[in-house]
Amino acid sequence: QVQLVESGGGLVQAGGSLTLSCVVSGSIISPYDMGWYRQAPGNVRKLVAFINSTGSSSYDDSVKGRFAISRDNDKKMMYLQMNSVKLEDTAIYYCNVVAARFAWPWGQGTQVTVSS
Repeated sequence: QVQLVESGGGLVQAGGSLTLSCVVSGSIISPYDMGWYRQAPGNVRKLVAFINSTGSSSYDDSVKGRFAISRDNDKKMMYLQMNSVKLEDTAIYYCNVVAARFAWPWGQGTQVTVSS
């Protein structure tokens, strides 16, 4: 069974930086488009950063120019470099595939809290 474990979250001041990591067990990741999602209190989970199987990436407008997604297929890991964080980046961050018809079981996520 596939398991996703996110880490690297924490408390960070506005304007600061943070790097999130995601490790996948139970499957290779190389064939899959992957992404980082986030869910803020009272909101639905939303895809904010996407990386396809060949390494091309795209971002939600809310994080474009500040966040960078990357992947290491050999290590079965994915990363999210978060720079110039804002209060509105406060959320639980999750990794998963980006696919129309399936998702791996969601992990616990990692909490990011941005303070002023």
